[in-house]
Amino acid sequence: MSTYLMTDRLVLRPFTGAAADVDLLTELNSDPAVMRYLTGGRPVPREVVEREVLPGYLDTYRRNPSFGHWAAIDRAGGEFLGWFEFRLDPAPGPDGRQEGGRDQGRDVELGYRLRQAAWGRGYATEGSLALIRHGFTALGVARVHAVTMAVNRGSRRVMEKAGLRLVRTFHEDWDEPVEGAEHGEVEYALERADWRP
Repeated sequence: MSTYLMTDRLVLRPFTGAAADVDLLTELNSDPAVMRYLTGGRPVPREVVEREVLPGYLDTYRRNPSFGHWAAIDRAGGEFLGWFEFRLDPAPGPDGRQEGGRDQGRDVELGYRLRQAAWGRGYATEGSLALIRHGFTALGVARVHAVTMAVNRGSRRVMEKAGLRLVRTFHEDWDEPVEGAEHGEVEYALERADWRP
């Protein structure tokens, strides 16, 4: 992915695979508060970031160059704030492999993971709005959706501020359930026809 996106306060850039990006992701994924609704607060080991997480991001760029994960950088100070995801929703193709997505790859999953220092400052909403706008105006996206745990009120507020609406509550099978998993997951979505710039 070669696309950089700018907002008033953010630069969204592709991850490069450099050791510095491994360090940034390892730090982010080591904060128990950041990982609370993902792993129950357990850190993701550096080896996993280096061998699985970051290579997965780079592979997504190769398969779908306009989509994937963006590192979120503070424009004023250059500080790494976290990341945003704008990824084609994987749906099984005719042979059962994961490819494209619904509506010929036009259903996109929005996600974000920010450092605690960036919480409550509007960065998640700002980055989400930029990606939604980019998707609907430049990438031909038909639908944007996001998923979080039902108890994750902060993430749900971001989805609502970004214009997404609650479409369903569902339950997933967790290998290692985290606190609050019994309340289920929620999906929010926005169709291009309902988007207001």
